[in-house]
Amino acid sequence: MLILFAAARLRKRPAALALEDLDRDLVLAFLDELEEKRNNTVATRNARLAAIRSFFHHVAAADPASFGIAQRVLTIPTKRAHIEVTRHLTNPEVDAIIAAPDLRTPRGRRDRALLLFLARTGARVSEAISVNADDLQLECPRSQVLLHGKGRRDRVIPVPQDLARALAALLRERGIANHEPRPIFVGAHNERLTRFGATHIVRRAAAKAVAIRPDLAEKPISPHIFRHSLAMKLLQSGVDLLTIQAWLGHAQVATTHRYAAADVEMMRNGLEKAGIEGNYGARFRPTDTILQLLNSI
Repeated sequence: MLILFAAARLRKRPAALALEDLDRDLVLAFLDELEEKRNNTVATRNARLAAIRSFFHHVAAADPASFGIAQRVLTIPTKRAHIEVTRHLTNPEVDAIIAAPDLRTPRGRRDRALLLFLARTGARVSEAISVNADDLQLECPRSQVLLHGKGRRDRVIPVPQDLARALAALLRERGIANHEPRPIFVGAHNERLTRFGATHIVRRAAAKAVAIRPDLAEKPISPHIFRHSLAMKLLQSGVDLLTIQAWLGHAQVATTHRYAAADVEMMRNGLEKAGIEGNYGARFRPTDTILQLLNSI
């Protein structure tokens, strides 16, 4: 993207660009265009900058003559992003979305199984669509699934009974044995479901559930909101942050801590437990007897 931007800005063919063309000013202009014209978020801008920095670290090591150019680019700071409040769904809203697909059709049964999977495991959408049959263990009472997370960090998540039944039924319907390395969730042409396909399924179910839960129309619906919703539910149930961190596959507990910061009800309960009501009692007015006693002292 940076090369194409530089070529258009300098009116050169990409192959005619020199390293000197990719100076600090051009990189800053590229980052500004990401936000202003491509509508990228600050987080995406910083991710692009991180990639550019990696390239210029390599330039500095491989070509000492270009060290000055690389050094100026490497001093470009990351941009601080506004931290949004973590959005999540209530239990009735989650249930309404899960109940939306038509179970009389194969597509509806697949959709419900996927929605249940996202809601009950808190898996990232990439983790959910990557699950194969041999990643599942559906025997009671220790049903579980192996998720392949980011950074090659695998983790095992418990599977509740309603999800275990839905997955077992889906496997039977598709004729898949538990030990087979075949994808659980597939598209119309029997290929592994894509991230776009999973997002479409979630939004289609949410659009149908709006008739029952109108508040869903005002919420940003995506597969990831199920992850936030499960984390909030675990936290409100008294599960500690370290357990939630392991459940969600966060590399740092600081990432998990944002759910505690987003839970207004827990904060309100904390006020009640601390006895901080904010209500001031009636002002004390002494009786005549007390006033006489005070005057005699």
